[in-house]
Amino acid sequence: MIPLTLSSPSLNRLVLLSSRYSHSPFLRNFKSLPLSHRKLPYIPPFGVRCHVSSSSSSSFTAKSSKEIRKAQTKVVVDEKLSSIRRVFSDPGVGIDAYIVPSQDAHQSEFIAECYARRAYISGFTGSAGTAVVTKDKAALWTDGRYFLQAEKQLNSSWILMRAGNPGVPSASEWVADVLAPGGRVGIDPFLFSADAAEELKEVIAKKNHELVYLYNVNLVDEIWKDSRPKPPSKQIRIHDLKHAGIDVASKLLSLRNQIMDAGASAIVISMLDEIAWVLNLRGSDVPHSPVMYAYLIVEVDQAQLFVNNSKVTAEVKDHLKNAGIEVRPYDSILQEIDSLAGRGAQLLMDPSTLNVAIISTYKSACERYSRKSESEGKPKTKFTDSSSGDIPNSSGIYMQSPISWAKAIKNDAELQGMKNSHLRDAAALAHFWAWLEKEVHTNANLTEVDVADRLLEFRSLQDGFMDTSFDTISGSGANGAIIHYKPEPESCSRVDPQKLFLLDSGAQYVDGTTDITRTVHFSEPSAREKECFTRVLQGHIALDQAVFPEGTPGFVLDGFARSSLWKIGLDYRHGTGHGVGAALNVHEGPQSISFRYGNMTPLQNGMIVSNEPGYYEDHAFGIRIENLLHVKDAETPNRFGGATYLGFEKLTFFPIQLKMVDVSLLSDTEIEWLNSYHTEVWEKVSPLLEGSTTQQWLWNNTRPLAKP
Repeated sequence: MIPLTLSSPSLNRLVLLSSRYSHSPFLRNFKSLPLSHRKLPYIPPFGVRCHVSSSSSSSFTAKSSKEIRKAQTKVVVDEKLSSIRRVFSDPGVGIDAYIVPSQDAHQSEFIAECYARRAYISGFTGSAGTAVVTKDKAALWTDGRYFLQAEKQLNSSWILMRAGNPGVPSASEWVADVLAPGGRVGIDPFLFSADAAEELKEVIAKKNHELVYLYNVNLVDEIWKDSRPKPPSKQIRIHDLKHAGIDVASKLLSLRNQIMDAGASAIVISMLDEIAWVLNLRGSDVPHSPVMYAYLIVEVDQAQLFVNNSKVTAEVKDHLKNAGIEVRPYDSILQEIDSLAGRGAQLLMDPSTLNVAIISTYKSACERYSRKSESEGKPKTKFTDSSSGDIPNSSGIYMQSPISWAKAIKNDAELQGMKNSHLRDAAALAHFWAWLEKEVHTNANLTEVDVADRLLEFRSLQDGFMDTSFDTISGSGANGAIIHYKPEPESCSRVDPQKLFLLDSGAQYVDGTTDITRTVHFSEPSAREKECFTRVLQGHIALDQAVFPEGTPGFVLDGFARSSLWKIGLDYRHGTGHGVGAALNVHEGPQSISFRYGNMTPLQNGMIVSNEPGYYEDHAFGIRIENLLHVKDAETPNRFGGATYLGFEKLTFFPIQLKMVDVSLLSDTEIEWLNSYHTEVWEKVSPLLEGSTTQQWLWNNTRPLAKP
């Protein structure tokens, strides 16, 4: 899957913090909003989805965006828009516009179905987008991956805003311009980070508009009513210590030391993967991510987990009790924040991820209790901001969550689990690809969805399999150029043996998380396809072999993966690598490998990153080669300035299709790398395939590549 790429030039200034997955174009228009390197690409150009022809041939047809728009000339009355606008004037609401982002209350990348509010109100189901509804207009912002999809799914009541295109205003700028002066813009404060809300407030204030926090009502929920899906209720499970590597008590001790070092007395954590990691728990509330909806407050002498009690088994309850953690109702988080302020607690909070409902509640409570203390003649409490030292402030301590860094640097048990799960995953992939290569030539009706479903079946047979780590990207021909393509049963293509096929997939195992992309041709690739593939492979090899001083940020390495493409004037518009969690989220920060120079996070021993350069030719094909890598110390004959040098160790072991390689372009060193890699693949994976015909397939696909 692909690292985050932003198309808007206004977003060059980025401060990347751990797991700050602000997945909305609305939020991404805020210059200082922390973002992370997801695999999700925000990339023009956007390829077209090819539809299966009704004829017996394998031809495809593609409609342009203009053709699709022309077909949507019928004016419709959008009942959902009418309903939500009626709520604008309800008592306690009183707004002129309402903004609906993609996020849940935890700024999650993937969200539960019941929180897909933007998709419900707009009809647009892409993973990134922001809807803005006024009394007479409705607009949706999304990025280049989804322009075509949005054109198909939005009715004529909606304006499509192609984020990143020249002349397209941000959502905040647009709503500020279309409202009459003195307008009131409403948001659900649980769905916006404090940073995002503050910057929205500043933008609209320039036009004399007011930002209104609607704590007690979400307007989409009001009209969704009984048809809204129920919240997830699956039970939480304990993440075994043999996979976690560090017990909860030790993690809490380290976290409490960092809290005290920062001058705080407690920390509020809302990022779901951070909570799961600290508590050695896993859940099933969010698709593809083994996390549960919860908040965590850790004080110096106690801790509280705010979660739906029905998800907590007796075993999990004992696990938490042994760690000194009290279970509280999920919806009581604001009451506890208020109570902490009343007790004079100095809260450590990350405003880039913590929702503004929590931070605003804390600020208001601090001010209220401060006024009460003053009226009673008590000294005023001082609060600190870690960026400026001991300065009187009414907002606590703001800094990056210390958990993000600790989680990113894997311990020995986590690394071993990642290695083990990748080998089992490779065995499943070998069985799958052996089946697919045979099937694609005999089953003329094999679709992209069929392929994704069959891959899931093979993976589910492996020990410890839990789920996919993201929606499988299964793209034949032109669909492979749609970088974040998701095949749908009603519109997907057949797998054409005469075209390139790109498969980007991953799995969640009890001991690790996988993510791999391979691009293949089932017949004979063209010279153009082979050259492009080979140059992508050269970039992949260059990054894999990189050695660099400790303290080097990922953007320094990004050019290694692009250099071969650059030599012939080609490139790709997405990052090269993202962090990956250990039996956690497939997208993890704070590290990345990307051309976005704003992320100064240095790569460190123990981190895991993806290596996934690519190339995409619109309406023709897409190419990507992806392995996961472990950052480790490198042995060098010298250590200039006493520096420690780092390199990479491969976690992914699966063949790279040799027929796609133009050997004449490879150096001897590159040929040696490819042959050595395939030798490793055979030695590590073949023992898992003993007694099966798949072992012969693996042998055929790991043979040495001869020099020209």
